[in-house]
Amino acid sequence: MITVAAAGVLASAADGAQAAERHHAGAPQCRGAGVDPAARVRYETDIFIKAPLSTVFKVQTDVRRWPSWQKPVLSMKLLDPGRLRPGSRFRWTTPGPATPTTPATTMTITSTIQRIKQNDCILWSGPAIGDGVRIDQGVHLWKFTKVKGGVHVHTEETWTGKQVDADVPTATRLLGDGLKQWLLDLKATSEARAHDHHLHKPAQSRP
Repeated sequence: MITVAAAGVLASAADGAQAAERHHAGAPQCRGAGVDPAARVRYETDIFIKAPLSTVFKVQTDVRRWPSWQKPVLSMKLLDPGRLRPGSRFRWTTPGPATPTTPATTMTITSTIQRIKQNDCILWSGPAIGDGVRIDQGVHLWKFTKVKGGVHVHTEETWTGKQVDADVPTATRLLGDGLKQWLLDLKATSEARAHDHHLHKPAQSRP
């Protein structure tokens, strides 16, 4: 990661402290836990998906199928059998783009489920490691809320580690770009599956 000017570092630190304070007060959580309130690298974003809540939640939590609808997910391996539950682990890979000081690489992420609630939320955490690049700890929260006509999805993530803290603006931009694309892919896939289900749903016979 590139090193920012001293003024930029101080501004980023102040912004991070303010964000942590805002996050601590009434921040989204999953079964009492959320992202790292002290992390300087953080991003959150939302989207509306026109699909049933159960469909959206299933698409997101069926991690084995991520590579089928997310181009940035190059591989996926479940490390523990059965349905996702606290303690379940999965290992996946994704491209790490080049920065002015690090080459393009493939990041290997080992995620551990911390909290999960059916059709409501999921929280996982873990490190991401590539050639010359490391995120010591990423914490990722997803919240799903049924609203009129579909589902409101909120996601937020924090990163910690010496490399990402050395250039908070660049790390935050990379994180934000990834989360926004993830939501767009989730929306497209969920809405397509909901549409297909509707087309193939047997017509109710009239009396």
